[in-house]
Amino acid sequence: MDPLHLAVAFLPLAAYLIGLGAIHLRRRPTIWSGAFDTAALAAAVSGLIVAGPMELFLPESSPLPGAYLWLLMLALYVLCVTLWNLMARPRVVIFNITLERLQPALAELCVRMDEKFTATGDSYMLPQIGVQFHVERYMPLHNVSLVAIGDQQSLTGWRRLQTELARSLGSVGVASRVPGYSFLFVGALTIAATIYLLGRVDGTTLVQQLRELLRQPAKSEAQLPAAPSAFSRLPDANGTETHRVAGA
Repeated sequence: MDPLHLAVAFLPLAAYLIGLGAIHLRRRPTIWSGAFDTAALAAAVSGLIVAGPMELFLPESSPLPGAYLWLLMLALYVLCVTLWNLMARPRVVIFNITLERLQPALAELCVRMDEKFTATGDSYMLPQIGVQFHVERYMPLHNVSLVAIGDQQSLTGWRRLQTELARSLGSVGVASRVPGYSFLFVGALTIAATIYLLGRVDGTTLVQQLRELLRQPAKSEAQLPAAPSAFSRLPDANGTETHRVAGA
């Protein structure tokens, strides 16, 4: 794989890792909706999709310019991610917090939001606002997700739950900042390595690789004159046209 394709594939992922590192270095937990988390992850792997399957299935010749083909492919990718978010169950992701710190604040919030609140183990039911969820945690990164249970969910209730939970966790400390430094190191190392590899390639080669990626013909091909037809018309001495076979 040439340096240009490496840059396209890994720079979005490196930016995502740096963003995760900044989130884990904050003093307070960060809360995302499930849709935003999925969109961010889709943006992170978009470079791998572009440099892999998209370029593989992009036609070599088309009546449309290469830039328009890429716009159509990227629009299709965005629509697929949007469709996934619309079909997925509601979810709230809380970064860098332990379950032991989350549970007291979550129980207090649920009682305040719904008088008929009930909890069984890691499952919570708030019938008055139409929210039912199960608590899932990912131990290596100290992330906790509130995942909807069942199909009867209120999006308004979920938005209210996310807003109120963000306020309740404003005074809760984070679990650990070690993953944040790891994310920052890997992301910065990926960007530095990519820039180094790009710097070793001359500008003409990079332009040629970019034209190939965008399915744009080279200047020599774009300016190539049209081939003469098999028959050409030549005027004779009297001014009338006569047909002559090319090469005769």
